Amino acid sequence: MSIQRRRERERAERERLIVTAALKLAEAEGWDAVTTRRLAAGIEYSQPVLYSHFRGKDAIMAAVAVRGCADLAVELRAARSAVRGVRESLAAVAETYTSFARRRAALYDAMFTHLVDLPFATDGPPAPLREAFGELLGVVEPVAAGGEEPVPLTETFWAALHGLATLTRSGRLPEEAHDRRLGLLIDHFTRG
Repeated sequence: MSIQRRRERERAERERLIVTAALKLAEAEGWDAVTTRRLAAGIEYSQPVLYSHFRGKDAIMAAVAVRGCADLAVELRAARSAVRGVRESLAAVAETYTSFARRRAALYDAMFTHLVDLPFATDGPPAPLREAFGELLGVVEPVAAGGEEPVPLTETFWAALHGLATLTRSGRLPEEAHDRRLGLLIDHFTRG
């Protein structure tokens, strides 16, 4: 193995270590607790080493968000593949999405509630972002009525899921009515 390859592998491993440490700290204490100083101490590297990989906390959080989108895409794909039928697929993906937001709150916040420098609604988002959105698109596209554009319809479905997940997590909507609200959303998207 060449020295260059080894260095690239070591660099990628350090980046994974930084991202994992940031997420663990955020899950334990919230994103406000994530600082480059604490991360450096936690992974036993100096702050300059962290800055050689990431410009700062925002860039680390963006890397966490990309990893989270990859995880979300895997879960959405599994949910979609586990059922048959348009309504069933839409319902399975909706439940999986909102469950992900609840189970992995710190990760979800990095992905969708904190301001991170990621190009979501552009032509050039990282592959995991496209894959996660593609899973949503895959279940919404079959319900698009003649002439209806699937991408804006998918964005609307995603926005509704995000709103339900965020409002339920914050206690603004009661948890016990969550399944009913998801059912109403699915009913409205599958009418016609």
